[in-house]
Amino acid sequence: MEKMDLVIASSSIAEAGVGCWDLDSGAEQLRYKSCASTPHGLTCVGQRFIASSQLREPSATSGSVLYWSWFKPQAAVKSFPSEPIKPFASNSVGTYIVGGGQSGDIYLWEVETGRLIKKWHAHYRAVTCLVFSSDDSLLISGSEDGCVRVWSLITVCDDYESQRASHLYEYSLTEHTLCVTDIVIGQGGYNAIIISASEDRTCKVWSLSHGRLLRNIVFPSVIDAIVLDPAEHVFYAGSRDGNIYIAALSAESSSSSSYGKHILSSLYDHSKAVTCLAYSIEGNLLLSGSEDGMVRVWDPRTLNIVRMFKHGKGPVNNILVVRRPNFLTLGAFSNSHGSSRRHGSLLPPPLEKYVNMDKDANKMGVIRLPTACNILPDVPFNNSHILDEHVKLVEQQGSSAANEMEVERLKLENRKAMHMVQQWKKMYGNLHEFCVNEFLNGDDRLLKGDDVGNTD
Repeated sequence: MEKMDLVIASSSIAEAGVGCWDLDSGAEQLRYKSCASTPHGLTCVGQRFIASSQLREPSATSGSVLYWSWFKPQAAVKSFPSEPIKPFASNSVGTYIVGGGQSGDIYLWEVETGRLIKKWHAHYRAVTCLVFSSDDSLLISGSEDGCVRVWSLITVCDDYESQRASHLYEYSLTEHTLCVTDIVIGQGGYNAIIISASEDRTCKVWSLSHGRLLRNIVFPSVIDAIVLDPAEHVFYAGSRDGNIYIAALSAESSSSSSYGKHILSSLYDHSKAVTCLAYSIEGNLLLSGSEDGMVRVWDPRTLNIVRMFKHGKGPVNNILVVRRPNFLTLGAFSNSHGSSRRHGSLLPPPLEKYVNMDKDANKMGVIRLPTACNILPDVPFNNSHILDEHVKLVEQQGSSAANEMEVERLKLENRKAMHMVQQWKKMYGNLHEFCVNEFLNGDDRLLKGDDVGNTD
């Protein structure tokens, strides 16, 4: 069976570029040139192309966003936003891109047109992290101001709702005292957990459904990167001392160290700070990048290194593990000229610098609102009535757009129904298990009673 995972790593040094390797064989596939990526500034957009925010100097007053085709080492599309963009992310299907500015603003673009749909002031200082929820309905941001905020994209994109609300965010989590360095979110939609890391040497575990702190874990060094184990029993925390700490989400460690209450173990082989982490679910492998310029691949079961990739001239600051696109066969990179003609050498247009109010007033764009398949009807993030309002508005503008929105609405309802079916199945399974256990326990009690009676 052909392995599907590719490893993509970037550096803050432009000459180092972006490296792409086959995770299974270790063979380098292609080196994308001239990329000075920002931390959390590298993304693969719907498996179609690679994108990165660029900042040549930390103090620069301008930046850019670059797109690369899978088959060409040179950047094919360049955008110049109104301010330097630091974190940069796309939703799972690659229809939208978000960027966080030095000013604290967040930008939301439509990929296919490059249109800047929304810009809003999210934080008092520069945005450092942006993460979509597993169902793409929520956006979680972190900032140099130490604040973590949860945004419903449906609310953010709805002008009527945003004008009525006193603030746009769903939750503002303010327990960190210094800059937020990384954020991850688990599976489960509304019932997911959020983990945030900060320069205050803590990682905090939050309940998304209640917006409250569940656990505070103190580390010996600043944590710059975190990633969740797929089962969500533990998470891995990459630190500036070169260690990767393994922290428990449920159980507590037996360690007597002041740092060790929730720290189970650690991995150490990097000679410098660990800057980024990723997880290959298919291979059940942990990947780490460091200022030492190396990407290491770990087996979480044995805690051993199984592979290493040398990035090159500079520190590694981003790692992605992505599924190999269907059109990207093992030999496609070596035949890049022919492959690029057949598969998506045409990339989307550059990202717009400003919101074009005139265009928006004259043309009602179809906003495919994020699905909420894991959100129950009584949850505050459920904004299906807003979706219905969008359908009504678009119906006034044109039948084709209305039909497309109606399809999106029906998909949403279908996902909600499927979610409810899964919930009922789970409840039935739990009830069945409970009844079986009670039945067996009852038999045991009867047998013990018979034994006692026979003894008498």
